[in-house]
Amino acid sequence: MVVPSLPSGPGGPPLQADVFSLTKDSLRKAALDARKAFVRTLSDADRARLEQRLAEHLTSLCIGAKVVGGYAPLGSEISPLLGMEEARAVGRIVAFPAFDHPAKPFKFRAGDPLEPGPFGIMQPRKSAPVVEPDLVLVPLIAIDGRGTRLGRGKGHYDRALVKLKKSRARLVGVGWPLQRVADIIPGQAWDVPLHAFASPDGIEEFG
Repeated sequence: MVVPSLPSGPGGPPLQADVFSLTKDSLRKAALDARKAFVRTLSDADRARLEQRLAEHLTSLCIGAKVVGGYAPLGSEISPLLGMEEARAVGRIVAFPAFDHPAKPFKFRAGDPLEPGPFGIMQPRKSAPVVEPDLVLVPLIAIDGRGTRLGRGKGHYDRALVKLKKSRARLVGVGWPLQRVADIIPGQAWDVPLHAFASPDGIEEFG
């Protein structure tokens, strides 16, 4: 059994390993290293152009939504913010994860991410209203063709996505094209498969 083929960098050979010799943590590190290597090759203009292309695809996703839950990007994560601003411009409510307590699952609060939360991630103020998104843009490190998401390993989204899926929210992973890996990411019982993956290359539906 083979786990995802992860590029070693733009144009580089794929990284492959047997599932029995590659732990999920080492897979996460390989995928994160590949993402960082890719982003380092981008000029500011290249990155802006790719994020504009992503925004165009996200706009089409937002047409049927009332409340769009997104995220404030960190480091080499692709930014969904332009697409979220376009959604707000056509009357959608936009919201971001917000922690009231670091040991409890986050909630989505409407408004801009203006203050640092417990983990250094920018989030809306605690006075901002709690909302329930019907479209959630989910950050990730890698995703496979089943919609299995590899995240940072902290479990924050795992806990939140269970409730969101029960409420029939549409869950869409967001990333650079190389984050869509060809093979299977080892899943665990608590993993919540995503409905689709959005990148500058377009939107891929799963299932």
